[in-house]
Amino acid sequence: MRHKSSVLRSQINIARSLWGDLSLTATDSLVHLVKRFGISVSLGDVQYIDGRWYVTHSGLLRIAHRRGCSGLRTNLLSKFCDSANSRWVFRATVFKSRRSKGFVGYGDANPSNVSPIVHGAEMRVAETRAVNRALRKAYGIGLCSVEELNSHPTSFEPEKRFDAVDGSANGQPRLRDKLCLLIRRYDLDATLIKRYAADFCGTETLRDASRDLVEAFVSTVAKEAANDRAALVCKLNSYCQPEEVRP
Repeated sequence: MRHKSSVLRSQINIARSLWGDLSLTATDSLVHLVKRFGISVSLGDVQYIDGRWYVTHSGLLRIAHRRGCSGLRTNLLSKFCDSANSRWVFRATVFKSRRSKGFVGYGDANPSNVSPIVHGAEMRVAETRAVNRALRKAYGIGLCSVEELNSHPTSFEPEKRFDAVDGSANGQPRLRDKLCLLIRRYDLDATLIKRYAADFCGTETLRDASRDLVEAFVSTVAKEAANDRAALVCKLNSYCQPEEVRP
């Protein structure tokens, strides 16, 4: 019981360090998620956006793994697709056990319902959305997933200083958008990337870093991901350990 209580306090403290003060309702919801599904804020299983919790694709996969998921199958529904206009529809089936008849979920994506930073990757987005819906049905997860949102917000969006030092008046992609694209392209954990960035820039938070430092960080991540993604993921995992919480 003492260990479980410590885990709960740890997750709540990490959430507050990332998103500030949480309402009583939001805190109670997080406690429920941690207790029932083993949700980990530090591993990026959830995101807190506009006062609501959203589960992530990586979080759903971890839940399925812990619950002993037997298999997952996806199918492209060609008759509903239009490759010329980047419109894709997938069906995903999750099998909780070998005898399971399967839980089905559908996902669609096109340029009008995905973030501009993932244009060109609509097929992958559609498949991810289908998988997420099937997993949520299979394990009774009522939260919408981040990937199902039309604008696909990320944990970097609240960083106003990040936008300011990286204005897009010159028509070039903003540093934040470049970093978000790297996260999507290499399937990286946004929360851990944010911590790595603060450590790299030597600042308490990313918003306190200068534009030159952020630009150097984005360049470094791009090189590390392209050269050896596994090594980068290993490095990011070193930022998973929450700080010790004293009662």
